[in-house]
Amino acid sequence: MQKINPFLWFNDNSVEAAEFYTSAFSKSKTVSTMPGPGGKPMGVTIELAGQTFILLNGGPRYHPNPSISFYVHCESNDQVDSIWNALSTEGKVMMALDTYPWSAHYGWVEDKYGVSWQIGIGTMGVQTPHSIEPTLMYTGNMQGRAEEAVDLYVSLFPNSSVEHKSRYEDGEPGPKGQIKHAGFMLNGQSFAAMDAHMPSPIEFTPGISLFINCDTAEEVDFFWEKLGDGGRYDRCGWLQDKFGVSWQVIPTLLGRLFSDSNRAKAGAAMQAMMQMSKIDSAELQAAFDAA
Repeated sequence: MQKINPFLWFNDNSVEAAEFYTSAFSKSKTVSTMPGPGGKPMGVTIELAGQTFILLNGGPRYHPNPSISFYVHCESNDQVDSIWNALSTEGKVMMALDTYPWSAHYGWVEDKYGVSWQIGIGTMGVQTPHSIEPTLMYTGNMQGRAEEAVDLYVSLFPNSSVEHKSRYEDGEPGPKGQIKHAGFMLNGQSFAAMDAHMPSPIEFTPGISLFINCDTAEEVDFFWEKLGDGGRYDRCGWLQDKFGVSWQVIPTLLGRLFSDSNRAKAGAAMQAMMQMSKIDSAELQAAFDAA
């Protein structure tokens, strides 16, 4: 199981979106569908090129935006073209498919659901070909804080490291000294970060969050405290760190209880969770057992 899963918020069309994404990638599958009230799916978990994504039917409150995009590292021009053609259908081109200094064949597209993808041949860090790398862009009031954020995240997760940092230099379209691109690993997973090269109104949003699978109550306590410090705590295990990035700090027990075939028990656990800020595994289990 991945430690950190990208978690995408959809306006009640996550099943449709899951089918769209799994058709775009050759190595993909639907892992599970979580039932919700009245038999309507609450969300879908999919796997794309080895990366697990969770798609939520959350309603119209939040939407993805380019503050977090997904860099797809491909092995050939044909792979780039195939994924680009699929994801750009009814979407919006952010950067045209072309040759750039960091890639011989690259483009940036926002798909029809508002999720942003950077698709290119070659790698910018230590990633394996055809992997998908969440990329965080620090803009607005957070511009210039990418390095601080990367260093914090690497300090919190085991098996983590900063792989490289490149900075804007004289003559480049970005504030000199800020992070042009940083590659880093969190618990063995590849991520990237950058400071926006120009002022932008785009800010981090709960429309895309990072979902942490916690095996113990101690892990929940640790990440809840450390990531929430200086930020904002929300409901149901959600928080925003001091940089505005949304995280979900979730015990793995929650998924097991929610997917149980006894829907009355699963519903009782869900109702208990809805009353919580930080998720309490003992209280979840007690509500499940009592139903």
